[in-house]
Amino acid sequence: MDRILDYLAHHPWLSLGTVLVAALVVVYELRSRNEGQITVSPQDLIRLMNQGALVLDLRSQEQFQAGHLAGARQMNGEQILKAGDTLKKHKEKLVIVYDDTGSLGGPAVRQLNAQGFTKAFALRGGLTAWRADNLPLSRA
Repeated sequence: MDRILDYLAHHPWLSLGTVLVAALVVVYELRSRNEGQITVSPQDLIRLMNQGALVLDLRSQEQFQAGHLAGARQMNGEQILKAGDTLKKHKEKLVIVYDDTGSLGGPAVRQLNAQGFTKAFALRGGLTAWRADNLPLSRA
């Protein structure tokens, strides 16, 4: 124990840096764990779609028309903010959101949760992950 105290006394900046890095790792791990609770994989999404989940595409109308998940509805950011009013009947149902990379999914899920949607999830990795698994897109 004396050696540790001696080390800390002689290397305060290195010790402080080590504590800061450890704290950042803990915060990162906690955020990753929380993010994992609100995301689903492409395979899980297929299962949920078969169970009647509502799928919302957060991309622009042009991107949506170029290719989207079968049965998905296109909604932009403004529409997500008002989803509590427009999608009242889906508040207790499964709702899955996705974009190109998955970066907008987490914030959209939190917004939906704040509006009373109890089963909202995001597609982990977005449409990029869907394409990486060679899953089909609809153009209709």
